[in-house]
Amino acid sequence: MLNRFWLLFAQSVTILLAALFIVATLKPGWISGAQMGSMVESVTLREGAYDNSAISPGSYHEAVKKSMPAVVNIFTSKANTKPKARKESGSNSADPLFKFFFGDQPPDSEPSSSLGSGVIVSPEGIILTNYHVISDADEIDVALSDGRKVKAKIIGGDPETDIAVLKIDVKQLPTPITLGKIESVHVGDVVLAIGNPFGVGQTVTSGIISALGRDHVGINTFENFIQTDAAINPGNSGGALVDTRGYLIGINTAIYSNNGGSMGIGFAIPINLARQVMESILNNGSVTRGWIGVEPQNLSKELSESLGLPQNTVGVLLSGVLEGGPAARGGIKPGDVLVAVNGNSTKDVRQLLNQIAQIGPGNEANLKILRKDKELELKVQTGKRPKPKTIN
Repeated sequence: MLNRFWLLFAQSVTILLAALFIVATLKPGWISGAQMGSMVESVTLREGAYDNSAISPGSYHEAVKKSMPAVVNIFTSKANTKPKARKESGSNSADPLFKFFFGDQPPDSEPSSSLGSGVIVSPEGIILTNYHVISDADEIDVALSDGRKVKAKIIGGDPETDIAVLKIDVKQLPTPITLGKIESVHVGDVVLAIGNPFGVGQTVTSGIISALGRDHVGINTFENFIQTDAAINPGNSGGALVDTRGYLIGINTAIYSNNGGSMGIGFAIPINLARQVMESILNNGSVTRGWIGVEPQNLSKELSESLGLPQNTVGVLLSGVLEGGPAARGGIKPGDVLVAVNGNSTKDVRQLLNQIAQIGPGNEANLKILRKDKELELKVQTGKRPKPKTIN
């Protein structure tokens, strides 16, 4: 009997030792963890002392708190009755392109919807956004920061600067944003972009101002962009670019991208230009600009040589003049080289458009031109610039 108990005991010990060996070989952490638990009796951790009402150092919370309620989401819809031809991407589809901050578009043959952003700028319910967000829209819905959705109507738009003005009628409107001054904006300043990228909801990103007065970008007819590296993506069109005070300094418009997403090069319409266009639309129903009826062409070195112009001549070749137009009535002829408007030098076509546009219709413009070997001063009474497109 004793031998049987001894044999049973020996077998049990052998089995336990074998199990311990297997655990130590395959799962050593089990043993070390058990030892650790027995060795450490208590753990002391240090916690930061926080005042829940205090703002973290360097935070932009106050600027966001002040400006975000005024930023809205804009949903537009339109029914397309005819399929439109699509331009297929070729081998150069990866080349960088300018992308508007727009949501995805369904096929043209189906009813489509788009989303963008906008900014409430007055207690009367006036909203600034981009023209391309609402152009050709059959219906416009605005989602407020508190979750309410309301219908909006178009007051007017200006495709040449990509600015549109909407109006909503709603009780207890969120506090409108405060407008900043472009004179207080400098390269290197921290800025915040607020919008609704990809339809995920209100989002804030930060960056700096990379450049001011960007033109020759090829997006709009009249360009004077703020460039920023704040992350901006589809759906941010018409959203707010604010400074660290929470003041509106720009309306986000486009990005330079080869994949449709942010690559650190974004453009916003400066508040001074957006405000000028908005006030013109509110007061007159549209934007009125000067026009002289010429076909301008940038003056290259080769073109200057072929025309026999003096070396380093800066100006714009007027290759065409509208018969009976303001320029023709003022004595301008095809082949003239325009070098200055009202005493300010004209370097290229885009600058000429801006110079003439700022002169109201019916006012006189003093143009300095080169005609063959002569320098002439001509006075031209500007006309009204034709509208490129109207909102239906």
